[in-house]
Amino acid sequence: MLEANGVTVSFGRHRVLDAVTLSVAPGEVLGLAGPSGCGKSTLARVLALLLRPSAGTVTVDGQAVTRWRHRAPQRTSIGLIFQQPRLAVDPLFTLHDVITEPLRAARRPLERARVLAEELGLTAELFGRRPHEVSDGQLQRACVARALALEPRYLICDEMTTMLDASTQAHLVARIEAYRERTGAGVLAISHDTELLDRWARGNVRTWSPHP
Repeated sequence: MLEANGVTVSFGRHRVLDAVTLSVAPGEVLGLAGPSGCGKSTLARVLALLLRPSAGTVTVDGQAVTRWRHRAPQRTSIGLIFQQPRLAVDPLFTLHDVITEPLRAARRPLERARVLAEELGLTAELFGRRPHEVSDGQLQRACVARALALEPRYLICDEMTTMLDASTQAHLVARIEAYRERTGAGVLAISHDTELLDRWARGNVRTWSPHP
């Protein structure tokens, strides 16, 4: 179980999250809906262990998180896919670099990158291209492959399909569903598109406006 319990985040005097409690079970898809600016992306960063909350706790499979970002031993258990792929990658990286980044950091074999790329519809000819040389959809496919590279137990999809065409949206959701069914991973799908969430999470959707 990936759990946030009483999580509060403040930036200066502005409180973005106020005592939020939420849990994602292995094998389930939980949809989280809410308007822009309500704190969904901040919660995603906390659950992905990229942002230390001002108060409250995060636990991963019963283990309390005490370190954050790259110092968190549970970090590789959680994959995060951002809304804007161009802000989530090094512009000097090739698509191959993007996908293999976590594999290199974890000192894992790099062969998995090509398998993931093929599953996500990226051809070998795209591997050497940089972000400005590919479409948003192609770059987001590479970001999804990066998130899946270390086979995380939980996936957080933060508005990952917002900037994409319908066919790419459907393909990425289908790939993540296939991964979930194969591995039993838990998925937190965040969006303002309640119709998409209802289909994806099969009605397991929480509509939320967490800031006071």
